[in-house]
Formats: sequence, C-alpha cells, structure tokens
Amino acid sequence: MQAFRLSPRDNRAFTWMINVGVEQSYLAADEAAVFWFKRAIETNRNVAAFVHIYLAPALAHLGRIEEARASIQTGLAIDPNFTLAHFHASSPTDNPTCLAQRARIAEGMRKAGLPET
Repeated sequence: MQAFRLSPRDNRAFTWMINVGVEQSYLAADEAAVFWFKRAIETNRNVAAFVHIYLAPALAHLGRIEEARASIQTGLAIDPNFTLAHFHASSPTDNPTCLAQRARIAEGMRKAGLPET
C-alpha cells in the first residue's frame, strides 16, 4: 500500500496489485483478492492469463460462479494450455501451510472450470 502512495504514477503498479491479490488469496481473504485482481486488470488490460485464473477461485469461493467461469475463460483465451496440473507444478514451496492454501485455491479453480490437464 505504501508503494502506491509513494509512486502513484508507477506504470508497473499493476504488478504490485497482482502481488497483493495473490497474497490475499493465500490468506483466504477472497473479497480483498477480487478487489486487487480486478484493480490490476483495470490498470493494465494486458495482464497475464494467471491473473484472470487466480481471480476465478476467489470469485468461486464467494459463490460468484458465473463470474468465476468467465474469468477462467478469459485466462484460457490468453493461455489455452493453463491447467490445474500447471498450477500444481508451479508450487514454490513444500511448506504445509502454503500447500494447504494452494489446495484451497486449486479447489476454487476447479469449481470455476479450469481443466485438470
């Protein structure tokens, strides 16, 4: 948050917004994750597929399934090869707490329609 105040015209601010969205996802703070991912998308319409795909589980966990499915479809339009297997393979750690949160995120991705393989 301080980074936004210190550099309000930063043309890469969307990357910080994405990071906050991911952090909120890992904390199961789904409303906040949705806010930050949507803000990143609004700031830079050319964000990577994973932003849309990470937005989907937060929406799914909030019961906003149609929005979640639309977010998955947008992500897959950008990267048609993104799957749950891809998500699982990208795990940066073997920490049990982190892995439990990743499992929760993966379940939201599954609910939103992300293919397994």
